Amino acid sequence: MDRRELAGFLRSRRERLTPADVGLPAGPRRRTPGLRREEVAQLAYISAEYYTRLEQARAPHPSREVLAQLARALRLSDAERDHLHHLAGTPPGPPAGPSREVRQSITDLLHRLPEAAAIVLSATYEVIAWNDLAAALMEDFSALPRRDRNLIRRAFLGPYEHGNGNGNGHGHGHGHKHEAGNGHEAGNGHGRAGGGRLYSDSEAAEFARTAAQHLRTTAARYPDDPEVTELVDELLTGSEEFARIWTAHDVTGRPTLCRTFEHPLVGPIAVSCDVLDIADRDQRVLIYTAAPGSEEALRLLSVIGTQRMDVPG
Repeated sequence: MDRRELAGFLRSRRERLTPADVGLPAGPRRRTPGLRREEVAQLAYISAEYYTRLEQARAPHPSREVLAQLARALRLSDAERDHLHHLAGTPPGPPAGPSREVRQSITDLLHRLPEAAAIVLSATYEVIAWNDLAAALMEDFSALPRRDRNLIRRAFLGPYEHGNGNGNGHGHGHGHKHEAGNGHEAGNGHGRAGGGRLYSDSEAAEFARTAAQHLRTTAARYPDDPEVTELVDELLTGSEEFARIWTAHDVTGRPTLCRTFEHPLVGPIAVSCDVLDIADRDQRVLIYTAAPGSEEALRLLSVIGTQRMDVPG
C-alpha cells in the first residue's frame, strides 16, 4: 500500500468535485476548491476522522468495501477505480459488466466525421452508436431490434426473423444450427435493398472466427455478467462453428475490421479502418474511410444516405 500516493490521489479527486456534482447544496462560499473531507466521508459512509487520516497518509489499510464506497463517493471512472485499488494494494474486482453508455463527446465526434462511416462497439460487439454514413454503408441500425445490432450474433446466427416465415428459414428461433460465412455474416444486409451481402464470404468467415476468439477474452473480464454469459450460451447452442472455435480456446487481440463492403447501390467500396479504444468503458470507435479508388463511391453513398432502403431488389 502506497499511503502517500493514495493520499494525493484521494485529495485530487475530492478537489475536482463541486457540491452540485454529488447532489449537495453549495452553501456559503468555500475557501478551497472541491468538496470538504467530511462531505466525502458522509457520501462514502465512513467516519470523517478515518477519511482525514487517509488523506494524511496515516490511516490503516482500507477494506475493499471502503474502497468501493470511496470510488462511488468521488465519482471515479473504471480506470480511476482500478488505480485506487492498486494504490491501496488491493486488486480490483471485475467490473459489473460491459458498458453500453456512450459519452456525449464520442457521439459528437461521430457526427463531426461526415466523410467517414463511424460506429461504436461495446465489448460484446453490440453497435451502440453510429453516424449517418455508417447507417448508409452498413445497416440502418435504428430500424433494428437491439439483439440484431450485435455483430457477433449476426455473424453466427443471422438476424432474428421473429418467426415471420419470410422464405429463408434461417432465423434464430427455428431450431437450426448455423455456419459462419454462409450469408448470415455480421450486418449481412438483411432488409437492405436487394438483400445483398455486406462482405464477401471469406471476409465474413474471418470476422466471425476472430470475433469469437475476442469474445472469449471479454467473457474472462466479465465472468459474472449474465448478459455476456447468455450471449455465449446462445452462440454455443445455435452455431456449430462458434462451438468449434470456442472449444479451441484460442484468443486474439481484435479481429481485422478493414475490408471491402459490397453495397447493393454503389457496388464494392474498399475502406481503411482506424480503431480508437475507449479504455475506461471497454468500447471501441471504428472509423471507416475510403481506400484509394473508392472515394467517389463513398461520397455518392453519403449523398444517397439511407434512401437505399427504398430501392426495390
